[in-house]
This record gives sequence, C-alpha cells and structure tokens, in this order.
Amino acid sequence: MTIDGEKYLYFGGTAYLGIPQHQAFTELYLEGLKRFGLNNGTSRSNNIQFGIYQEAEKVAADRYMAQDALITSSGYLAAQLTVKKLSAFGQVVYAPNTHPSLWINEQPEAYGTFTNWCEETLQLINTSTEKNWVLISNAMNNLIPEIYDFNFLNHIDPDKNIILIIDDSHGIGINHQGLSVLSALPKRKNISSVVVASMAKALGVDAGLVLGTAKMISELKSTNTFVGASPPTAAGMFAFIHAQQIYQSEWAKLQDNINLFTRSLNHQWKFEPGFPAFLAHTPGIDQHLLNQQILISSFPYPNQNSMPINRVILCSWHQPSDIDNLASTINTFS
Repeated sequence: MTIDGEKYLYFGGTAYLGIPQHQAFTELYLEGLKRFGLNNGTSRSNNIQFGIYQEAEKVAADRYMAQDALITSSGYLAAQLTVKKLSAFGQVVYAPNTHPSLWINEQPEAYGTFTNWCEETLQLINTSTEKNWVLISNAMNNLIPEIYDFNFLNHIDPDKNIILIIDDSHGIGINHQGLSVLSALPKRKNISSVVVASMAKALGVDAGLVLGTAKMISELKSTNTFVGASPPTAAGMFAFIHAQQIYQSEWAKLQDNINLFTRSLNHQWKFEPGFPAFLAHTPGIDQHLLNQQILISSFPYPNQNSMPINRVILCSWHQPSDIDNLASTINTFS
C-alpha cells in the first residue's frame, strides 16, 4: 500500500483469498463483462432474465452443501430479507454481537459470551411452552477471533421447532475446509438452518448469498424484497461460477501463510486455527509496526472511546518474505 509516497506492507481488510487483485479471476470477470455488460438494472421478476443467476445459485448450493441458494446484490440485503421473512415463524432470540445486517429493527438486547448464550438459550427453549423459535447469530466473531460451536442444538427437545439463521460472511470460503458453516451445523429434523453471507470478502464478488432448504429458499424468493431488487452484476456471477479452482488454490496458499506466521511468533496472540486474523494482546504493537512501515488493522472497539483492537490479517497474496518481515518486526517489540 502506498501512503504519501511511502510503501507499506498491509495486513488488514477482508480479501482473505486475494481475489480483488487475482489476475486469473480478473480475466474471468472481464470475460463476464464482455458477455453480459456492465450491469443488469432489472428485477428478478422481469419476464426476461439472464440464466446465469439461476446457474450461480445452483453452483453455490452444490459448492456449499445446501439444497438451494439465493443470490442478491449485497450481503446486507440477503440478511435483511431473510430475517424479516423468517422471524415471523416463532419467538426470536439473538446471540451476542450479532451483525447489524441481521437486526430486524433496533439493536437486540443480547450480552455476554457466546458460550453463556448457548446455555441460557437451551434452558429457555426446553423449559418454555413456546414450540417455535428463531435463533439468530454470527457464525464467528472475526474480531476476537472465535469460531462458534452450535452443538448445543443437539440437546434441544425434539418437540421444539427451530429456524437457525447464521451470518457466515467472514467464514465462507475460509473456515470448514473452505466451505461454509452449514457443513458443520447439527442435522436434526426439528432444526432448519439458513446461512446468509456477503460474497464480497473471501469470495471477492459484490453480492449476497442465502443457503438453505429448497422450501425456505422458495419462500424467500417470493418476498417483495427479492422480487423487486436488482441483482448483482452478471459478470461477477460468471467469475464466481468458474473460479472454484482459484478459490481452492488461494485457500491452500492462505493456510500455508497462517502456518508460517504461527510458527514464527513468540508473543501472545489470540487466533483460531485456519482463520487468518490474529488478535494482539500487547498495547502499542500497531504503532511499532507502523514505524517499520507495516500497517495492520487497528481501531477502537467496541466504541470510539475504547482502546484500539489490534489485529494482523493475512491474505493468500502475502509472500513468505512478507510474513517473515512481519514476524521478525513483531518479535523485536517489547
């Protein structure tokens, strides 16, 4: 990254697989532009449709092990149409730190740790006379980072009906061997799982994705929000369809970078195996790295008056020499 004429190594952002500057992916996108043009300003209810949208949805469903899929122009739109349609099914319970795109209206009152929430929610559901429930959560906290375990769902009474809505925007294409959280969720007859995600992070496409059962996807596609909204660019869908080998190759490179970095550290960092974000427990590490022209993710959290949360975020485009430079600079900090 160049700032005021000075070059910096950059370890931030969400382009985990390096797609925004991947030459082969760019060529696929350009091929899509040649075939379909710059944009598609019609809704999905128009009598003339590009077939590539249905093709991309089928590919996404097959790739991420879902019965069916729905694609919108953004992750926010995908999340909003999902929660607003499905929240009417039953009593809604939010997990802590759920992304604002999943809020129905105002910020829900959900505090504490995810582990405590699982215990409290299990007791709430099993001791209640209410039969139908909607549980809404992120798949992970990418800031800490922490990948959430949903196995508590196996202990919910079988006479309770659950819709589980999970935002996997930061995990899809990275966690669970490059798949989605859907592959790791409990499979029970009384639980219907729906995964929403932004495709603009690891997958590198400006679009939103919903994964679920064929019945649920059909219901979501009948909403006014889906019917009336313009779709994402067809060029992006073309690139997504044909980029599976690119995704797999870049995922392998990212894992190599993660392994190289973790082996090089002698400071305490919090991280999840396989996920490329590393949380520093040492105040001032951001300024130390900046002085050596290395830029990491650093901002006040959870509000503007908080101490900065400092994270190193790796991408597949980082070279081993970049990782070595980063690690050696970190290890000189005391």
